[in-house]
Formats: sequence, C-alpha cells, structure tokens
Amino acid sequence: MNELAQRAEKTAEKLISDRRVRAVAAAGSFDTDDAWAGSVPTYVAFERGVQSMQDDLRSGIRVVRFPYEQLERWREWEVARAEAPLGLLASSRALYDPTGYFARIQRQLWTLSEERRADWREETLRSVSEELAAMKQTFRSGGAGPAEQITALGEARRWATESLYPALLTHAGLWPEFELRLPHAWRAAAGLKFPKSVYLLEQLYGFGGRDEARAALLATRGLKMLAQEKLAHAAFDAGYYDGAVRYLRDETYVLHRTDIARWSHLSGMRQNKLSTLLGITRSPLGPAALKVAEELLGTVREGE
Repeated sequence: MNELAQRAEKTAEKLISDRRVRAVAAAGSFDTDDAWAGSVPTYVAFERGVQSMQDDLRSGIRVVRFPYEQLERWREWEVARAEAPLGLLASSRALYDPTGYFARIQRQLWTLSEERRADWREETLRSVSEELAAMKQTFRSGGAGPAEQITALGEARRWATESLYPALLTHAGLWPEFELRLPHAWRAAAGLKFPKSVYLLEQLYGFGGRDEARAALLATRGLKMLAQEKLAHAAFDAGYYDGAVRYLRDETYVLHRTDIARWSHLSGMRQNKLSTLLGITRSPLGPAALKVAEELLGTVREGE
C-alpha cells in the first residue's frame, strides 16, 4: 500500500470513529478497478454540527461534509431533487451507514421511475433554458465585447457539464461520473446512445488531443494554477489528454473571472496564456457558443 492509500485509509477510519459523523461513503475512482494515477481519494460524510456543505482538499485527500440533517431530508425525492448533489450520492460507495439512510437515498436514485426521471430532466432543461435566454439578452442589447464573448462560452460549458450531461443520462437511467476524465466518460456512457449530444458537448471544448493538452499545460505557468497543473499533468501522463484540457478550461474560467472581465486591459502575454487555456481560438464564442448550447438542450430533450 502506497503512502497516499495509507493516508486515505486513516482518513476514512478517523471519519468513521468520529461520533459526530453519521454516514461515510467513498467517491470517485480511487481504490476501485477504474483507479488511475490521478485518482483523488474522496470521502462524503454527514456530520452533526456542520451547518453547510464543506469541501476540503488536504494532503491529496478530499473530504466533502454535509449536515447530518440532510442525510435525513434527502431520503425524500422531492427534497433531494432540489438540494442534493445527485450524481455524487448515486455513485458513492457506503463505508459507514448505521442508520441505513444513505442506502435508502441510493436505492431511491437508482430505482427512480421513468416519470420521475423525465420530470427532473425537464426541470433541469427549463432552468438552463431560462439562463440561456437571459444570456442572449446580453448580445441583443449591443455593446458586447471580449469579456461577454468569453463568458458566454464559459457559461455554455458550465450548463453542459453541470446540467445537460446529467440530464442526458436520465434517458438511460444513469448518473454522471464527475472526474477529470469527463470527456472519456461522455464517450463511454453516452457516445453510442446519444451521438448528437456528445458531439455538441465536445464542440464546446475544442479538444485537440496530446498537442492541445501540452499547450494548455505550458500556458498555466505564472497564473497561480499549481494545483490544477499538477492534476492535469497526471491526466496527461496517463493519456487522458482531453480530460486534462477539459479540466484546465473549466478551472481557468472559474479562477480567472476577474481577468476575463478586464480582458482588454490585460498584457498580450497574459491574454495569450488565458486564450490557450480557455480554448478561445478552438471553440465557439458569444452567440455561436449559445447556439451550440441551445442545440445541445434540444438533443438532450429528445435523447439523441
């Protein structure tokens, strides 16, 4: 057992022995048959005294804490659908569940009726449609510059990964794998069943294989993205080139919103680095990005 695995085991034992913790589950691919060099040991815990979700990454181990009250509340579908991270809960593996509440949540997620899945899908699509319509107004009023063009792409990607891909999987009764290898998960879980949707998902990111991944990794230098660079390097070394690119594109959008907002005032070098990381020359921008998102919304609704 390597050092990381030993630390992960001790973390799990510490969580299980803590009297405030009422359920513990392992998430992600670490310590499974799908594990790879970049797998991050991840634990989900429901704990008394916690007021809101806490997501901590320390010494390479991630612990996501939720209030104990949510373990009770999320047994009810109507509450869980509105509040819970459904994909995370569905794909986790229970390690400690003395009340049986976590098992009940999981059974509910994996045995949802087609009617409930369809209702949740339509609700998700309606929410994205409303945000999409609001974003379109930015361009109808005129005066949209580089910041607005890039933001439209960033939001289209966010809708695609956080809402539209999970909604797509409801057609097959599946829940998403939210790991760094996301493009590969799209292809494996949805590529054959829903080729039009997967094509549009990938169109938003402008993947370019090994060469694009290498360029993106080099562009992280000087942008205070050491943690992201480290994880993306692990993906690159494992051959998950598009996974590294997807991860860096999304992380750059989250971490550098201030830079995007003042794009015209950035130095040429900083613009070039961010442009490479965001894939600006490879991906649709502004109204073109919104059009792809709108098409994706349609193919997800139809299950194509």
